[in-house]
Amino acid sequence: MPEAAILGVDVGGTFTDAVLVTADGVFAGKSPSTPSDQSEGVMAAAREVLEKAGLYPSAVEVFAHGMTVATNALLEGRIARTALVATGGFADLVEIGRQNRPELYRLQDASPPPLVPPGMRFELDERMGPDGVIREPEAAALDSLASEVERSGAEAVAVCLLHADRHPAHEKLVGEALASRLGDRVHVSLSHETVGTFREYERAATTEVDAALSPLLAGYLESLAGRSHGAGLPEPLIMQSSGGLSDLKTVSGHAALAVLSGPAGGAAAAALVAGLAGEPDLLCFDMGGTSCDVCVVEGGAVRESAGRSVGGRPLALPMVDIDTVGAGGGSIGWRDPGGALRVGPQSAGAEPGPACYDKGGTLPTVTDANLVLGRLGENPRLASGIELDRDAAVAALARLASELELTVEATAAGIIEVANTEMVRALRVMSVARGLDPREFALLAFGGAGPLHATELADELGMDRIFVPVNGGVFSALGLAAADRRRDEVRTVMLAGESLTGELLAELIGDADEVSWDLRYAGQSFELNVADRSGDPAALRRLFETEHETRYGYNEPEGAIELVTVRRRYVQPGPAIDLPGSELPETGGPAVIDLGQSTLFIGQGWSAAGADAGLIRLERTAT
Repeated sequence: MPEAAILGVDVGGTFTDAVLVTADGVFAGKSPSTPSDQSEGVMAAAREVLEKAGLYPSAVEVFAHGMTVATNALLEGRIARTALVATGGFADLVEIGRQNRPELYRLQDASPPPLVPPGMRFELDERMGPDGVIREPEAAALDSLASEVERSGAEAVAVCLLHADRHPAHEKLVGEALASRLGDRVHVSLSHETVGTFREYERAATTEVDAALSPLLAGYLESLAGRSHGAGLPEPLIMQSSGGLSDLKTVSGHAALAVLSGPAGGAAAAALVAGLAGEPDLLCFDMGGTSCDVCVVEGGAVRESAGRSVGGRPLALPMVDIDTVGAGGGSIGWRDPGGALRVGPQSAGAEPGPACYDKGGTLPTVTDANLVLGRLGENPRLASGIELDRDAAVAALARLASELELTVEATAAGIIEVANTEMVRALRVMSVARGLDPREFALLAFGGAGPLHATELADELGMDRIFVPVNGGVFSALGLAAADRRRDEVRTVMLAGESLTGELLAELIGDADEVSWDLRYAGQSFELNVADRSGDPAALRRLFETEHETRYGYNEPEGAIELVTVRRRYVQPGPAIDLPGSELPETGGPAVIDLGQSTLFIGQGWSAAGADAGLIRLERTAT
């Protein structure tokens, strides 16, 4: 355990979780999230764990924070008034996109509208080519552009010029012109600073998101920093979507870095226990109050991606490879127009919450269903102090049961089955769809609601082993406390053939702690990423061919290979955290076990017992 106290606080849609790691152990707490100002819930959760540990805020050396502020703002459209500056003729780049539809057979589905409307898109007469300057922008054109942006009333500006990832000089001139005219009144995101890779559409869309969210996130983090200072806590470090911590100033200036901040904490915790327990291959699901996040730990490391889509918008940034579905404890059960039972993605959230919270909620949720089915034990009480009202849950379920012409118990069971089906789909997306057999992995179930559904999901996937953290209800907060500090540098280089020498690779590696490479065969449209720090071109080729064989079933030994992008990472390791083993005696299912911050339901045909690294191990006893 670290000598000084380390605080991790994770904001979810329903609860804010806190973990304090000290030399004396791990202390956990929960507080209801406060949507109107999430920093209030953060401070409440921090106070709770400090009181449990008997420590003053001054004892905290590191304060790590993960949140859903940027995620929720993007999904809900709560963004700054944003302008886009593009090369002449390319102002509609994001709206045109790749001219493909989101769903091949659902013709009614449409891509989300651009964050920047047509009237806020501005063009600059300039041009960069792949090899450098074709046409310089005139000083008068830059002044005129800055004036137009000022008159538009923009609160943020996204600047994305052609080929700026390799030749950023013109973007820098635009940034200087905007700063001269607007000062610090308007946030400016330059694409070469935000993304740094090629593919204009993805780079422009990411920069647009970054600009649109940064003023909001900066305001929240400023408020949080003020509250932290007032409480005697250090300035918080912020979890990035990549699974590493960064300083508050960096994330305030580039909100796109933190769009998956919350789920990344759970992934960091999964990697921690994978190492401590000697279980390198885990299929993980984090079921909270609002959603379920799924990721994979393979070979002891969390799978990452070079980018992904969030809310239908591409983000070309390093991210933990996570799939999210709207299936949480607060997900609402409802009857669709065809008469079928559906669950989510609408959620009761923290206010008013599930009906059983007795805080004004009247709609039936997954938590209400679990309560009615007896899976939350006798006289259940949440860690945050909320006593669950079974009668209120029955009343909410009865209204839906009447619409479905079912009994209350059958409706509750149906809600659980529908929610489980959605989570199984997400687990298959992250495993089977990526060429992984879930039966070769152990299931790691965490989050406030995850342990309630673990055995049923494992049954559906044919998995024989499950691990549930004793502190699973606050697992993402534990991951924040244990996370590394990271800084990523990404650069598109487009090199091939004889230019790929050991000397060049060594130069590209530089002093980075970790390096990975995006490679492809000549003529291919997309790349595969492989990690290697040897600087040996032959080793790089072998790794690429092995990955290509695994992913696509073949390789081309004589094919020419292109190095498209180099990804450098600088890492300051997180604290060494030791989690004591749990002492649960062997217990067969069906059974309910109160874990303090969450509840474990052991299904029929399963048994549970204590294990190392603060885990409970469940094994199948019958087929």
